[in-house]
Amino acid sequence: MSDDDIRALARAAGLAETWTDALGIPQQVSTESLRRILDALGFSTASSAELEESQRRLGPPSTLPSLVTLRAGSRLVLPARAGGAARGQLTYEDGTLAALRFSTRGDKLVGPTLDRVGYHQLEFGDRRITVAVAPARCVTIEDRAEGKHLWGVAAQIYSLRRPGDGGIGDATAVRQLAAGAARHGADAIALSPVHSLFTADSGRYGPYSPSSRLFFNPLFADPEIVFGPERVAQHRLDGAAFEQAALVDWQPAAEAKLALLRRLFADFEARDLPTETTVARDFEAFVREGGELLRGHALFEALHGKWLGSQPPLGFWRDWPPAFRQGLTQPGDPDMAEFLSAAEPTVRFHQFLQWLAARSFEEAQRSAVAAGMKIGLISDLAIGMDRAGSHAWARQSDLLLGLNIGAPPDEFNRAGQDWGLSGFSPQALVATGFEPFLATVRAAMRYAGGVRIDHIMGLQRLWLVPEGASPAEGAYLEYPLDDFLRLLALESHRHGAVVIGEDLGTVPRGFRRRLTEVGIAGMDVMWFERNRGSFRTPSRWRRDAVSMTTTHDLPTVAGWWRGNDIEVRGALGLSAEGEADARQIDRRRLWRAFAATGVAEGPAPEPEDPGPVVDAALGFVASSPAPLMLAPMEDLLGLSEQPNLPGTIDEHPNWRRRLVPRAAELFDDPVVARRAAAIVARRP
Repeated sequence: MSDDDIRALARAAGLAETWTDALGIPQQVSTESLRRILDALGFSTASSAELEESQRRLGPPSTLPSLVTLRAGSRLVLPARAGGAARGQLTYEDGTLAALRFSTRGDKLVGPTLDRVGYHQLEFGDRRITVAVAPARCVTIEDRAEGKHLWGVAAQIYSLRRPGDGGIGDATAVRQLAAGAARHGADAIALSPVHSLFTADSGRYGPYSPSSRLFFNPLFADPEIVFGPERVAQHRLDGAAFEQAALVDWQPAAEAKLALLRRLFADFEARDLPTETTVARDFEAFVREGGELLRGHALFEALHGKWLGSQPPLGFWRDWPPAFRQGLTQPGDPDMAEFLSAAEPTVRFHQFLQWLAARSFEEAQRSAVAAGMKIGLISDLAIGMDRAGSHAWARQSDLLLGLNIGAPPDEFNRAGQDWGLSGFSPQALVATGFEPFLATVRAAMRYAGGVRIDHIMGLQRLWLVPEGASPAEGAYLEYPLDDFLRLLALESHRHGAVVIGEDLGTVPRGFRRRLTEVGIAGMDVMWFERNRGSFRTPSRWRRDAVSMTTTHDLPTVAGWWRGNDIEVRGALGLSAEGEADARQIDRRRLWRAFAATGVAEGPAPEPEDPGPVVDAALGFVASSPAPLMLAPMEDLLGLSEQPNLPGTIDEHPNWRRRLVPRAAELFDDPVVARRAAAIVARRP
C-alpha cells in the first residue's frame, strides 16, 4: 500500500486532503490522519486486501438510492449503472399515478420534468424509490414580513423567570416574554436549544451537547399547560430559594422539578389513564405517533438512570454490560427483556415527560402567533450530538461514533477545537433515505416558526477528528449539500418555518451564495462586520442575513465596552497580550461608526458608562437592511455578562445566569421599552 493508495481512497470517501487555514495558507492532511479517519468511517486500510475491499465499497453502487431529491421544474435523473427499466410509475402524495419514461444519456437515466412538490413514490422495475421534489426556496423571512423589516428578541430559556418555575425558565416564561415583546412590535423570539440532555445527570446542562436532537429537555416543560395550575399546585414543593437565585443551580433545581413531575405522573396514572380522560387519550396518541424513536429515547433514559446509579457509576453506554449496549438492535436478549419488564413504568414516565414538553412548546408557539408575531419561536438546532447520549445509543449506525466534530487550528484557537460531538454518517444518510436528517429537521420545526441551524457549514463539510487525536489531526469530510438544501426547502414549506444559518467563522467559497439561492438567511454580527479594522456601516450589511449585536458566545455590548470580557478571560489565563490597548482603539472606531450612522453624537462615553453605547449599538444594528434584526435580552437590559464564555467549563458560570425582572415584566422595564421603541423606529 502506498500513500497514493490511501489518498485515493480518502478522496473517494469524500475526505479533503488539503484545507486552507484562517490566514489563507494551504495545509495538507497527513497520510496517517487520513488512514485513521478512513478506519473510523469503516473503510479499513490495515492490509492490501482490506484496502481493496474498501475501494470496492466506495465504487459505483449496484443499486438505486432509496431517496433522490430534485428541485421542482427539474428532470428526474437516476444513475444508469444501477440498472432498471425504461419505464416507471410514480405515485404522488395525493395518490394519483403517472407513468414515467426514462432514456439513457451517458451514465444517467433521464426522466421527465417534475413540478409537483412533495415526497412521491417511484416504482422502477422491482425497486421503490422516494422522490423528494422541493420548492426552489425555503419559506423566507421576507415571505413572513409582508413588506416590513422585522425585529425580534434572542433569549436563553433557562434565564427567564416566572413565579413557580422552580428556578429554571420554561415554555410558559417564553410565552410571557413573547407576549411582552409582541406588544412592542417584535415578531420573533429566538431561543436557546431545547434538545434533550441527560435527565439522570442534571449536571450536564450545556445546551449544545445534546443527548438527542429529536426530543426535548423536559425541564423546560410547564405541566400547568396540560393539567392546570390547581392540580399541579397539589404536588408542588416550595422552590422559592431556587427561583430567587441569581444563577440556575441546575442539579438540585432539576431534581426538585423531576420530583414534581414524578408525582404528577403517578397521579396521572391513577386518575386519567384508567378512565381514558381527554388528556390520557392525547398522551396515548402522542406515544403512538412517537413510535420506535420515542420509545428508544425513553428506554435510554431509563437505562442511563439505572447504570449511572450503579457502583461504579457508568455514564457512557459503551461501558454498560454487553446486553445493554446495542441500542434497539437486540430487544430479544434475556437480560434486556428482564429489564424492560421491570422498567416499563420508568419508560412510560419518560414518554410522559416528552409529551408535557411537546405540549408546552406547542402552546408557546401558538400564543406567540396569537399575540401578533409573524414568525414566533425560532428554535436552535445544535450541530451534533453527545456520543454518550440517546441518539448514539439507540441509532448507532446513524453516526460516526469514532470521530468528533471540531474545527481546524486558526488564529483564535492555535491547537484547533474538538467539540466532543458526533455527526451523521454520509453513508448511513444515503442508505436510510436521509431519515435521520429529516427526523431532526422536523423535530426542530414542529413547534416553531423558524429554525436557526448552528454551524450550518456542516451541511457541506465537517472537520472530523479521530477519537483520542488532536484537533490538528482532523480533516474535512464532504456531505451531500444539494440534498440537504432541497430537503430543508421542502420541510420549510411543510412546516411554514423560516431557516437561518449560523454562517460565522471559516466559510467555504461560494457557500453563502448557495444559502441565498435557497432562501436561507445568514447571520451578520456587529463585532465581525469590519473592513480593515473599522466597523462597516449597517447599510452595507447583507440583505439576506439576520443582524445581531452579539451572540451567546460573544461579549454583550456593555461587557465589551467596559472590557469585562478581557478582565474575565485575563483572570482565567485566556486573554492575549495587548487586548486592552486594542480594545481602546476599537471603542473609538465603533463610536465613529455609530456617529456616521446617526445613532450617536458627541464624544464617546467612558468605559464605565456603557448605557449610551448599548442604545447606539441596538439602533446601529436595527438600521441594517436585514429582513430580521434580533436583539439579545442581555443587550436590551444592558447587562455586562455573556451567557457562555468559550474555552471554559466550571471556571465560569456558563448557561446559568438568570434575568431580572420576570419574563412577563421584562418589557415593562422603562429602559427595555425605550430601546424596543428605538429599534422599531429604525425598522421601516
